[in-house]
Amino acid sequence: MLCVGLVSATAIGVAVPESGAAAKPAVKAACGATAPLVARCLALRVEGGAATSVAGSTPPGWHPADLDAAYNLDPAQGSGQTVAVVDAYDDPNAESDLAFYRSYFGLPACTTANGCFRKVNQRGSATLPAANGGWAEEISLDLDMVSAVCPRCNILLVEGDTGRALDLGFAVNTAVRLGATEVSNSYGYRGTPKGRQALSVFYDHPGVPITVSSGDDGFGIPANEIPAAYETVTAVGGTSLFRAANRRGFRETTWDGSGSSCSFYGRKPKWQTDTGCAKRMVSDVAAVADPATGVTVYDTFHGDPGFEVFGGTSVSSPIIAAVYALAGNGAAIDDASYAYAHTSALFDITRGANGTCTPSYFCTAGPGYDGPTGLGTPDGTGAF
Repeated sequence: MLCVGLVSATAIGVAVPESGAAAKPAVKAACGATAPLVARCLALRVEGGAATSVAGSTPPGWHPADLDAAYNLDPAQGSGQTVAVVDAYDDPNAESDLAFYRSYFGLPACTTANGCFRKVNQRGSATLPAANGGWAEEISLDLDMVSAVCPRCNILLVEGDTGRALDLGFAVNTAVRLGATEVSNSYGYRGTPKGRQALSVFYDHPGVPITVSSGDDGFGIPANEIPAAYETVTAVGGTSLFRAANRRGFRETTWDGSGSSCSFYGRKPKWQTDTGCAKRMVSDVAAVADPATGVTVYDTFHGDPGFEVFGGTSVSSPIIAAVYALAGNGAAIDDASYAYAHTSALFDITRGANGTCTPSYFCTAGPGYDGPTGLGTPDGTGAF
């Protein structure tokens, strides 16, 4: 078994609340508001660097070993898989920051030299776009979460020229063309009637699971509904993750920022059987995303100090992409339908809400499917 954590919150005996919601820390969005058809990344940086659920861990936040334990994952799997991360702009420190994170937590090296890591632009070449500090935080978060969950996976970073929906769509196509077996997208944008339909083709790649953050705005028709509302992707919501004195050792509740909605366009996928929404319902599955129970990320570009704590559904999307990779089941996956047929391999989230709504399952967790957390969070890889 591969060792995935030199230091974990468990190892130092952190006391963690077992009931109630996590205290809300001050957070800063890595990317600001945008115009229609221009994406914003969904990373939320905790100001002050502490996550309440793992306060006292060094560095603060959930570590790779914690995520493996929480979701019953085997990090020794995933060899031969290539998880692509699609983001906008360039992070000049992406490879060096990734190397530090992986070395610190005892993960195998993933470099250009050993063939594990590759960074390209949206056309697949080495001429990189302009650097951007906010998107660099997103990139570090994405790379670290893929590494944490699937340390034996190769990683392909594809950087769009800008945050325009068309640039990111081309980047997704490039990721698949270059051999990605899974593609993670931690961003969202407001669509236009014509643009929604035209851009959907970029997120339709049978045999390649495509995960997309559901958004950080809670219940409603969030500005970042696209591309999460496409029926060809796995829309990933967010939870709050705590240690607990139970058989699992953890418990989860709905994060109140997790994006959920009944889409106002698009067909109802045949594998979604909820009766309150006539079209695509967001989300499908979930993973930790609450900044108050956030993850450890290492980023040094644009003045960032190194280890920081991040939340947002930018955390949960690459986690789920990496779980797909651990399962090694990409060739059989066209959309989120596989999870709907294997719900016994998910932790059902039954507590918490992300707003006020009718019907209640649009925004309130309960037994079975609900909008904020979908079918639940990974209990191993059987649902992926």
